[in-house]
Amino acid sequence: MTGLDRIIENALLEDIHTGDITTLAVVPEPRAASARLIAKEAMVLAGIDVAARVFHLLDNAVVFTPVFRDGDHLEPGDVLAEIAGKAAVLLQGERVALNLLQRMCGVATLTARYVAAVEGTGARVVDTRKTTPGLRVLDKYAVRVGGGINHRTGLYDGVLIKENHIAAAGGIAEAVRRARAYIPHTMKIEVETESLAEVGEALAAAADIIMLDNMDLPTMAEAVRLIDGRALVEASGGVNLDTIRSIAGTGVDIISVGALTHSARAMDISMLLEGA
Repeated sequence: MTGLDRIIENALLEDIHTGDITTLAVVPEPRAASARLIAKEAMVLAGIDVAARVFHLLDNAVVFTPVFRDGDHLEPGDVLAEIAGKAAVLLQGERVALNLLQRMCGVATLTARYVAAVEGTGARVVDTRKTTPGLRVLDKYAVRVGGGINHRTGLYDGVLIKENHIAAAGGIAEAVRRARAYIPHTMKIEVETESLAEVGEALAAAADIIMLDNMDLPTMAEAVRLIDGRALVEASGGVNLDTIRSIAGTGVDIISVGALTHSARAMDISMLLEGA
């Protein structure tokens, strides 16, 4: 079973459990039906193949025909896909397919807004680990569809030394030294800093990436000047659609935005059943 299938199977089990009582009671078997997925508002599409997989895991005979593909910009009334199969199967898969699709479209749509806000500045918009538990792979895929870039996937694929690590290790220099001795030469080290003094410590320790955490704009600009290309510079904290353009203007390379995944609104998509 793939990671995606595991996510979907768990969601279906959560929803259907011992059986869809309403469908079992009122829908005769076998009854064929067709349905359409319809956008109710403007959005960036993400997750159309995930929605298809929901129905195929319930019944591989379902015919799922996408009309648009991930990354397409949709308008209200656009038909995302047409579906044909047993009525009971379409009804059982409806909620899980929509829940996943609506969330992924929400993440992609919000990400696209942030990416558009920094267009022309050279700054890149990246996500964080502030994802829905169990859905990280889908959240991060949707960020990419929206034009953003993925930060580390989890605790296992990147070193990010934060304030608590620094406190536990006894300082930035010691934390970086220990990390450098532990990781392979192919892995980079990022250090979170909260002041210009800490930026200087991270530079002295030869950190590959320096995160400027919750700094005001003048301090951030001075930090970029101090680093002077010797490390990638990431801005974090206090980032929203009103502030991101100004943050990008300080010259940082990367802007991480937790809101891409922890505050994305589910897009309004409906499934309309016909011919049941």
